[in-house]
Amino acid sequence: AAAWAGGGRAGGIQAHPDGGGGWRLYGEADRVLDGHSAGLLLVAAHAGGYPRSRTLLFLVSAEAEGLARTRLTSMDETRPLARIELRDAPARLLGADDGTDVCGALADTGSRAAAVLAAEAVGAAAGALERTVAYVKEREQFGRAIGSFQAVKHRLADLYVRVEAARSAAYYAAWDPAAGPLALAQALEAARIVAGEAVQLHGGIGFTWEHEAHLYVKRAAADELLFGPVHRLRDHAAGRAGLFGAVTADGPVRGVAV
Repeated sequence: AAAWAGGGRAGGIQAHPDGGGGWRLYGEADRVLDGHSAGLLLVAAHAGGYPRSRTLLFLVSAEAEGLARTRLTSMDETRPLARIELRDAPARLLGADDGTDVCGALADTGSRAAAVLAAEAVGAAAGALERTVAYVKEREQFGRAIGSFQAVKHRLADLYVRVEAARSAAYYAAWDPAAGPLALAQALEAARIVAGEAVQLHGGIGFTWEHEAHLYVKRAAADELLFGPVHRLRDHAAGRAGLFGAVTADGPVRGVAV
């Protein structure tokens, strides 16, 4: 929650008054979803320097001077990314500079967004599994469908368990958004594993970018890079829950040692 503005007092995006009641922003942000085409940018920027260090939210118009946007090459072309550069770009303060906990509000919004993304990742994993099951029923080897082989059945059963476990986590996060990051970790892991196994189980026809299986692989890999990694999400959730207690240089003060 402390690094929303990209690094605190040094680095990230900085905000300073322009002397006329407005604000100017300086800095850059990478991997902004749809940043190249958005008509309005919502920017978290650090303001105040050392005396009044705080994070504030600003609105920046796509036509603002000092704004440069570059579309980046993205693994998943359905999630276009851009690099946003702000060079003393004029910005409008969103809300009031009254000590509101902006970082806390962003963290709460992030948990809710994570719950939505978890549901999407579960849908992708389920879709990849459904298509793989349909394929192994049709693909024949040694005079029988490959789906009839016990080894293939075991692999598919393991994938089904992963998908359903992730689905249950997504349902829980929809009920309690605070569990969003943990549900997202479960869903991203399931999507990555299922997509990878789908490629292997489609091996009888080879794997090329022309086959739809690659769409699931690219979505799973790109989402984990954007919203993960999985171990970081789980570590964050464990820290917020106090699962391992306070940690010092000598190790955990209380809790469970692993």
